[in-house]
Amino acid sequence: MEKSSEEKRVYLLLKAVIFHYHGLDETEKRDLDKTAEDLQAPEEYKWALDFVAEDYITAFDRARDYLNLIISDYTKDKRVELINMVWQANNLKGYVTEMEATAMLKLAKDWNVQKELVDLVLK
Repeated sequence: MEKSSEEKRVYLLLKAVIFHYHGLDETEKRDLDKTAEDLQAPEEYKWALDFVAEDYITAFDRARDYLNLIISDYTKDKRVELINMVWQANNLKGYVTEMEATAMLKLAKDWNVQKELVDLVLK
């Protein structure tokens, strides 16, 4: 199913802000590029990178506020899918930092999917 522009922004912002949480590495940059390409979302990708670049220090908190407004309307399955997507993307490098895990736990708590995130981690 084709994703709306808003959904593409959510996907790309979520990945970008988690990846930039500790500093974007080359593997993460390639994954972000590929995600934008797969979603056919060059404008949304630029928007997400600009959002983060506006102020790296506050990017996560600003993104959290933005995402919470949108994601409150998403089904639980969709929220779990988003958390799973970002967890899997973080695992590409073979590990997840404590900072990344903390960020994902905050989002999972906001979205009422903490148990589902913990289940994913334990798999």
